Amino acid sequence: MKLAEALALRAEMKTKINNIHGRLLQNAKVQDGEKPAENPYSLIEELNSVSDEMEKLIKNINYTNCMTVENGVSLTDMIAKKDVLQKKISVMRNFLSNAGAVLNRYSNTEIKIYSTVDVVELQKKVDAMSKHLRELDMNIQRINWTVDLIEK
Repeated sequence: MKLAEALALRAEMKTKINNIHGRLLQNAKVQDGEKPAENPYSLIEELNSVSDEMEKLIKNINYTNCMTVENGVSLTDMIAKKDVLQKKISVMRNFLSNAGAVLNRYSNTEIKIYSTVDVVELQKKVDAMSKHLRELDMNIQRINWTVDLIEK
């Protein structure tokens, strides 16, 4: 199985666990004399089974990420860089949106408000970071589809 397939399977398992959670909640209580639509104990067994399988899969994914190295950089390190870069870009875009917002004055007596930074210059830097993020993400995706999952 390719790493990308394992990642898709992990997402599917997460969805399945969420579904079981909802089914458990629907069958947590019944009126006196009624029976639940599904046996909660069977659902708990299913939850345990899927959770155990998912834990094993996650361990294998994480191990594969650590052991997969391209140009001296592990896939784990690439993913960490991607996650941090995404957050940094999000913060900077929000900041630049605020710094670049035009405040209308209704008269000359109102106080002028100026941006504390060169919005255009910083926007170019954020655009460069975004390009780097796209390239990094494409590289990670390529690796995910070419590397086999390593099972411990």
